[in-house]
Amino acid sequence: MAAQLAPRRVAGAAGRRWLALLPLMLLARPAGALLEGLYCGTRDCYEVLGVSRTASKAEIARAYRQLARRYHPDRYRPEPGDEGAGRTPQSAEEAFLLVATAYETLKDEDTRKDYDYLLDHPEEYYSHYYHYYSRRLAPKVDVRVVILVSVCAISVFQFFSWWNSYNKAISYLATVPKYRIQATEIAKQQGLLKKAKEKGRNKKSKEEIRDEEENIIKNIIKSKIDIKGGYQKPQIRDLLLFQIILAPFHLCSYIVWYCRWIYNFNIKGKEYGEEERLYIIRKSMKMSKSQFDSLEDHQKETFLKRELWIKENYEVYRQEQEEELKKKLANDPRWKRYRRWMKNEGPGRLTFVDD
Repeated sequence: MAAQLAPRRVAGAAGRRWLALLPLMLLARPAGALLEGLYCGTRDCYEVLGVSRTASKAEIARAYRQLARRYHPDRYRPEPGDEGAGRTPQSAEEAFLLVATAYETLKDEDTRKDYDYLLDHPEEYYSHYYHYYSRRLAPKVDVRVVILVSVCAISVFQFFSWWNSYNKAISYLATVPKYRIQATEIAKQQGLLKKAKEKGRNKKSKEEIRDEEENIIKNIIKSKIDIKGGYQKPQIRDLLLFQIILAPFHLCSYIVWYCRWIYNFNIKGKEYGEEERLYIIRKSMKMSKSQFDSLEDHQKETFLKRELWIKENYEVYRQEQEEELKKKLANDPRWKRYRRWMKNEGPGRLTFVDD
């Protein structure tokens, strides 16, 4: 009886194992069906070129040239012994494309390694699909080169844009009487205007003299006036390329500065210096460094006198500025007209037009 039950137990265990593997067998698909769109499809690239797997690059290239000359659609002429792939011009074109695909696959070392791995491990078809399309869809140009060229192009655009803005600011200042008169006086003291009006062989027309005098005045304004903010003289270190290069240095400098700030003022309790006080005031006003630097010196002195680095004093100052702004707007006729319009005809009121 026991001898009869033993084979049944073995058969039952084997059946259960087979049932457990059945879903995997149903999900798995043969590699050949999925490799149709990869490399040479169901054909072996080595067989297409007629070379062995140990063939060198020179042998592969030589076989490709021979087959390409033979099956090129423009040069193909059927030979008596031709059979199969290349018997008609249409099939010759298909054979030529297959030969080209085989050569593209085997001429590159990395692609050839992937293809050899596919031949040795055909069951790993998902991995083959990933490697094939990752190489096929990968950018042909190094991404680092693209980023570098883009940053350089943006930096060049920045530089010329800033120079254009700077020249516009100088041209505008040359029309302001205050600066033009001062620049003209300096030019007369230095004798620059006399040189522009030389006579004799170097006699110039009135337009040339006027243009030269204008350039002299602009050059004096450039040398005497320090423009800050968005129209300041462009500096190489402000370009994007140099900002990226100097980013690690700026980051380390900021960390060192912050640690010193914490140590000197939070731990040791030192008093703020003038630079630190102006920094706190700028942060309270939520102004950028260029905006704060563009303020007049007497404004900064007023900030320091009123001790605006102290939070309570700054809140008082801010409320005063808001009240002053309200008074100005209340007395401004344009603001009065705007409020009257908002009250009578603004978006809060519906009006109808009679046709």
